Amino acid sequence: MSLSVADIQAPIAAEMELFEQKFRGQMKSDVMLLDQIMNYIVKRKGKQLRPMFVFLMAGVCGQITEATYRGASLIELLHTATLVHDDVVDDSNYRRGFFSVNALWKNKVAVLVGDYLLSRGLLLSVDNGDFELLQIVSKAVREISEGELLQLYKARRLDITEAIYYEIIRQKTASLIAACCAVGARSAGVDPSTVERARNFGEKVGIAFQIKDDLFDYGTAEVGKPLGIDIKEKKMTLPLIYALNNAGFLEKRRIINIVKNESENPKKVNEVIAFVKNSGGIEYATESMNRYVVEARLLLDSFPESPYRQSLYQLVQYTIERSK
Repeated sequence: MSLSVADIQAPIAAEMELFEQKFRGQMKSDVMLLDQIMNYIVKRKGKQLRPMFVFLMAGVCGQITEATYRGASLIELLHTATLVHDDVVDDSNYRRGFFSVNALWKNKVAVLVGDYLLSRGLLLSVDNGDFELLQIVSKAVREISEGELLQLYKARRLDITEAIYYEIIRQKTASLIAACCAVGARSAGVDPSTVERARNFGEKVGIAFQIKDDLFDYGTAEVGKPLGIDIKEKKMTLPLIYALNNAGFLEKRRIINIVKNESENPKKVNEVIAFVKNSGGIEYATESMNRYVVEARLLLDSFPESPYRQSLYQLVQYTIERSK
C-alpha cells in the first residue's frame, strides 16, 4: 500500500500522542482487577482510525479543542464497551489476534467491564457538559445495537434484500464513523448544517468500509480475515445478495441451502464463493463501494482546502485500499 497510517496522521501526530495519554488516564481505576484489564485493552488497540476521523474533521472545520479530545475518548470508551460485549455475545475468544477479555477473565467480568467503560464515557461527557457530543455518540450506539439485532433476525431466515443489507451496514458500521465525523465537527464549534455534512461524509465512508470488508470474504486480500468466514456465519453480504438475485430458482435454492445447512463444510463454502465470483458479485460490490467513495469525496470537497482535508482524502483511500 502506498499510504501508511503514519503518513495520514502527519497533521495530527502531536494531538494523537496527547490523546493517547489522556485516554490512558481515563481508563485508570482504583480496582486492581479493572486496572489490569484496562491496561490489557489499551495495549491492544488497533490502528486508531476512529480518533483520527474525529481529529481530522475538527481540523477541517476550524480547530481542535479540549472538547475534541473528550469526544474522541467518548467514542473510544463506548465503542470498546460494545466490542467487549460483542465478544461475549459471539462467544469469541479472540479480538485482533489477541485473547478477548471474556476469554481471559470469563463472561461475567467482561460484561461488567463493558458496563464500566460505558459509564466512564457517560461521566466524561456529563461532567464536562458535552451533551451534544453525548447525544451524537449515544445515537450511534443505539443504531449499532439495532443493526446487530436486525442482522440476527434476518440471518435466521436469510431473506435479506439489498435495501435491508444497506440498512444493516448503515447502522452497524457506518453510524460509528458518521458519529466520529459529527463529533469532530461539533467539537470545533461549527453550525448544525456543517455537523450534518460531516456526519453524512462519515456515513458514506463507513458504508464503503463495510463493503470492502465483505469483499475480503471472497479472497480479495492477501491477508486479513479467513476466506468464507461470513458464509460460515450465515451473514448475507452484498456480493452474495447480488449473485442470488441474479440466479435461477434452482441455483438460488441450492446456494441458500448450503449457507443454511452446510456452511461448516469447506468444500461447500468454496462452491458458494465460486458461485458469487461467476455471477459478477465481486464486480458489482466493488462498483457500489466506489460509488460511495465518490459521494464521500464530493462532500469533503465542500469543506475548505487544508492539510487536514488532504489527510481525510487519504484516509478514505486507505479504507478501500487496505488489505485487512
